[in-house]
Amino acid sequence: MLNKLYADRMALLGGESAFEVLAKAKALEAQGKHIVHFEIGEPDFDTPKNIVEAAKKALDEGYTHYAPSQGYLPLREAIAEYVKKYKNVDADPDEVVVVPGGKPVMYYTFMALVNAGDEVIYPNPGFPIYESLIHFLQAVPVPVDIKEENDFRLDVNELKSKITSRTKLIILNSPANPTGGVLTPEDINAVADAVKGKGIYVLSDEIYERIVYSGNVKSIASIPGMKDWTIILDGFSKAYAMTGWRLGYSITNKELAQKFTALMTNSNSCVATFTQIAGIEALTGPQDAVSEMVAEFKKRRDIIVNGLNSIRGISCKKPEGAFYAFPNITGTGISSKELADFLLNNAGVAALSGESFGSCGEGYLRLSYANSIDNIEIALERIEKALKRL
Repeated sequence: MLNKLYADRMALLGGESAFEVLAKAKALEAQGKHIVHFEIGEPDFDTPKNIVEAAKKALDEGYTHYAPSQGYLPLREAIAEYVKKYKNVDADPDEVVVVPGGKPVMYYTFMALVNAGDEVIYPNPGFPIYESLIHFLQAVPVPVDIKEENDFRLDVNELKSKITSRTKLIILNSPANPTGGVLTPEDINAVADAVKGKGIYVLSDEIYERIVYSGNVKSIASIPGMKDWTIILDGFSKAYAMTGWRLGYSITNKELAQKFTALMTNSNSCVATFTQIAGIEALTGPQDAVSEMVAEFKKRRDIIVNGLNSIRGISCKKPEGAFYAFPNITGTGISSKELADFLLNNAGVAALSGESFGSCGEGYLRLSYANSIDNIEIALERIEKALKRL
C-alpha cells in the first residue's frame, strides 16, 4: 500500500555506489578503524586560492542575487573562449548552458531528447548514471563492451554493429570513469564517420579532459559536421578541484541550449552568481595548479599500478587519463563485490566493485588514486597482506 505513494518511475532510478561505500567506510571510521579511501572520484587537492579569492571578492561586491537560468554571460563567454583553446571547438555563448555540476547535463540531455523505446548506446563499464537514466526514461539500453585487451577503449566496429534506426543517443566518455581509458583521435574520427547523417546525437562526457598523461584528448564536436549533433559535458570539479562548488556546463546547438535552459528554469533556476564568477577566474586565471595536480596524479598512477602488478592475483593496465586504476582481480578467484567488501572490512581499504559500473566490470575493482602517496603505499601493503590471508 505504501508503495502507491510514489511514482512508478522511482523504482527505475539507480544510484552511485561510490557514495554507498563511502557511507560504509565512514561508519567503520566512527568505530575507530582506519580506512584508506579509494572509493570517491574527487581530487584531494584544495581549490586553487585564486579561485577561492575570486568567489570571496564576488560575495563582498554583492553578487548574491539570481543569475540568468542559462548562466552568467561573462562566464558563458569565458567558456566559449576556453573550448576554442582546449577543444578546438568554435562555440557561441548562446550555445553554452551553465548548470550545477556535470550530472544535470546528462539529465537534461535525456529529458530533452530521449523517449521511451529509443535506443541509447553507452559504455559498459561506464559511469552508472548513464544506465540509470536510460532505465528511468524507459529507453532501451544498448551497451558497448569496454575491454581491457583494447586498452579500455571503445571498439568502433562493435559500436557500428549496435546502431539501428531506433538509436537516438550515443554516450562517449574520454578519459573514462572507471577505467582511465582514452579514445585516440582515430577512434573519435571513426565514431563521427559512423554517425554522421543518421540523426543521432552524441553526449560527449569530457569532464576529465584536462587529466591526461600524454598528448591531448580530441572532442568529437571539433569534427566538421558534428558540433550540432554533439552535447559536450564539462565542468570545473575535476580539473580545478571544485567538486563541492557544483559548477558545470553544456555546449550544444542553440535550439537544444534553449531546451536545457527551460529545464534549468524548471528545476534549479540558476547557478549561484558568485560561484560562476569563481569559474571565470578558473578558466582565465593561471593554469599552473592544473598542471601541478596532473603531474602529481601521474606519480601516484605509476606507484599504484606498479604496486598492484606486484600483488599475486592482480594485474593492472596503466590508465592514460583521469585518476582511476582498474585492476583485473580474476586471479584472486573471487568476485569483484566480494573482494571489495573483504578489503573494506578486513584491510581498511575502500574500493569499488567493477560490476557497479556495469556487467563488463565484473572481475575488476576501481581505485581512485586521488590520495596521498603515503596512503597509496599503506593501502597496497594492506591489500597484499589481506589477499595472502584469503
